[in-house]
Amino acid sequence: MDRLIWRLARRQHGAVARWQLLKAGVSARQVVSRLKVGRLTQLHRGVYLVGAVPGPHTHEAAALLACGRGAALSHRSAAALWNLSPYPATAPVWITTAPERHTARPQIKAVRARLDPKDLRRQHGMPLTSPPRTLLDLASLLPESDLEHLVAEANYRKLASEAELRHQVERKPGARGAGILRNVLDLPGGPRRTRSPAERDLLRLLRRNGFTGFETNAWIHGYEMDFLWRDLGFAVEVDGWDGHSGRTAFERDRLKMAHLQAAGLQVMPITGRQIRRDPDGVVNRLVAARRAALRGRADGVS
Repeated sequence: MDRLIWRLARRQHGAVARWQLLKAGVSARQVVSRLKVGRLTQLHRGVYLVGAVPGPHTHEAAALLACGRGAALSHRSAAALWNLSPYPATAPVWITTAPERHTARPQIKAVRARLDPKDLRRQHGMPLTSPPRTLLDLASLLPESDLEHLVAEANYRKLASEAELRHQVERKPGARGAGILRNVLDLPGGPRRTRSPAERDLLRLLRRNGFTGFETNAWIHGYEMDFLWRDLGFAVEVDGWDGHSGRTAFERDRLKMAHLQAAGLQVMPITGRQIRRDPDGVVNRLVAARRAALRGRADGVS
């Protein structure tokens, strides 16, 4: 009997529903006895963990079993499964269910909405919302800068192109977050890919002060730069060389700087602390450095 139960649970990341056990021939009495000795652990009403230790996706699988047919992982849980945004395993699982279903369970954040088949995918054997639908759902939950980061990351990793996201908004113009997602897609220069909160802070500062013509996380001379004005031969590194410690990091970063300077690229390091505490000073230094780079280019041409 225990082997039978494990075979059922193994396909569902260690979770199993009471109705599945009864259908497979396990009696209600056998379920109770295994709960008493710890071979089964209740995760939700009528849904159990087989064994003592949950796997990486046990809670998601258990939430789907608890919500029944037609349920799909969505919002923050779907974003985590697409590796777009981390989400703690101890946090409530986000599920989208059909509008006619009423699901109220502890540790499940249930949202009622009609999901088009186009909006559904499978990951690790579980139904979840597609990346474009997931980003639309997240648009009403996240600050615009965080949403931009996810949109750019999804586009970079070929999970959701800007065209697919625009189509998603057109299909669901009245959805919560549709206007916010449209605003992100319409940002000057399009959504920019960043890799840290400090980079996002600097991106906001640049836009607020009318800076244009830059790329983010762009490659030049064999190195990836946080912000690059390619035509000026000027770049910015956020939390750069002065933020590292240790001999290996020190040598590696000095070598990088030497290569870039030898190739004619002017690099300005800016720390996250400077962006937060002295944004005006950062802007003034950037203006002066870009002017100098522009003069240098003009002199080189003449």
